[in-house]
Amino acid sequence: MRHARPALLVASITLALAAGCARQAREGDAATAGSAARDAAARERASQEVAAAAAEESTLDAIEVTGSRIVGSPAAAPMAMAPPAPPPMPRIAPEPGLVAPAAEPNTENYAEFEDNPIVRTAENAVSTFSIDVDTGSYSNLRRLLAEGTLPPKDAVRVEELINYFDYGYAAPRDRSQPFSTRVELAPAPWDGRRVLMQVGLKGYEVPAAEIPASNIVFLIDTSGSMSDENKLPLLKDSFRQLVPRLRAQDRVSIVVYAGSAGLVLPPTPGDRHGEILDALGRLEAGGSTNGGEGIELAYAVAKQAYIEGGVNRILLASDGDFNVGIYDPRALETRIEAGRESGIAFSVLGFGGGNYNDALAETLADVGNGSYAYIDTLMEARKVLVEEMSSTLLTIASDVKVQVEFNPAVVAEYRLVGYENRVLAREDFNNDRVDAGEIGAGHDVTALYELCLVGMGCESSDALRYASPAAASARGDEIGYLKLRYKLPGQEASTLQEQAVPRSAIASSASEDLRFAAAVAAFADQLRGGKRTNGYTWDAIEALARGARGDDPWGYRGGFLQLVAQARSLAPAPRPDAAISQE
Repeated sequence: MRHARPALLVASITLALAAGCARQAREGDAATAGSAARDAAARERASQEVAAAAAEESTLDAIEVTGSRIVGSPAAAPMAMAPPAPPPMPRIAPEPGLVAPAAEPNTENYAEFEDNPIVRTAENAVSTFSIDVDTGSYSNLRRLLAEGTLPPKDAVRVEELINYFDYGYAAPRDRSQPFSTRVELAPAPWDGRRVLMQVGLKGYEVPAAEIPASNIVFLIDTSGSMSDENKLPLLKDSFRQLVPRLRAQDRVSIVVYAGSAGLVLPPTPGDRHGEILDALGRLEAGGSTNGGEGIELAYAVAKQAYIEGGVNRILLASDGDFNVGIYDPRALETRIEAGRESGIAFSVLGFGGGNYNDALAETLADVGNGSYAYIDTLMEARKVLVEEMSSTLLTIASDVKVQVEFNPAVVAEYRLVGYENRVLAREDFNNDRVDAGEIGAGHDVTALYELCLVGMGCESSDALRYASPAAASARGDEIGYLKLRYKLPGQEASTLQEQAVPRSAIASSASEDLRFAAAVAAFADQLRGGKRTNGYTWDAIEALARGARGDDPWGYRGGFLQLVAQARSLAPAPRPDAAISQE
């Protein structure tokens, strides 16, 4: 480039001098024909030199660097009488290594479902479902909102949002029965003509020191997809919080899987905290995800260290992105069902995003008689693994089912709020071979029904023309009849618990806990499209929750208020013509 510019300058000066000579020749009366010919030749040579110099400069400006070699194109042939080309704009090549990588596709997976329908009591008076103590949906949507994204509709399971919170249910007086029951009825905040019925169960408490000896196998995904900070690094920090709670009578193993599975820590006494922490610290992410092989090895290790009469549980920690080996969901379910029958429970802790498989995580935990939680922060890890350690590890009642028979003379319509993937056939309630949910020590379980009472004018559909009218019942003072079935640990036959729900139990206003549960239900409905709460707004949800915050020592209800604010800021503004009348 330094040699090209002087050549261009010299050629330009030559052309200027030639042009001056030509003007003098035209103006001079004594110019001869020979002088004119020489001037024309000079102008021709000068033009050729300018064109050649310009072409050379253009060629040098277009040099391309490839590796350690500098490659240039041959000089262009000069063009006669061509005007000088303007200097080209410089091209700035990107610095090596600074090219932005292509964005990873979002492959998160959620099981599709539709809200439970409103049911006319005269046509079907019985509602049956399995309880659910999972909370993964709540902390996962908290992660999504923190990332500035509204959760997909199917990521919002209202029962998991409601069950994230403690509603102050009284525990049973003794351990002769595994849980207590509380029923409350009050007007729904989004429609005063309707009634909310809250059914709450509370398992008896077991101090951590009294938990039977535990055989815990940490099954940890160390594949390449787990390298993000909110995956394996957070997982390791999460499990480190549990280690100080482990005791000498406990046995802890660590199985990892990536392209293949491996045993990082054989069954080790729980009080060897240093060995366990050292094994966690050595974990690194890399490779594909052979979850099936890891599950097989985890069951083999759990069987080897099995504690008769103790807690035997596998804790899977993963983003659920199984992509080699046995990854067909049904095949995995079959394997975990077999493990469940052998007395080894299977729980799931979910981590990360982008490729998160929520559907698989929930399914495997359900099939394995375990619980499903999602860990988005160290605070959530402490909640699940430390504060709720007893309920996470120790099951006090299994195959817990709920059945409510509503009185058609009093209740015109009802709707079960949530539990869409837990609904059972009526006959399943008495069938002890049908699997259902578990309750851990100290667990709260809450279910909500929304009722339309006869004569309140809130029916959503017309009665059938040819249906028999509801007979006047001798029990017109009852809303319905509540029945519960459960199995005690180690038992094959279920126990029945039942009680009537009197109409007189309907209060004029809801308690603080029912108001907060209603706010959570309305929040979930808004995230799913807002079809069930009669136009209830974000502002109304926030006001209802704020007024029911109550005693909040861990700040969980305060955290919910933050989620409402985040969701409201991300939600599209409602159209004026889309407002629903609440008259």
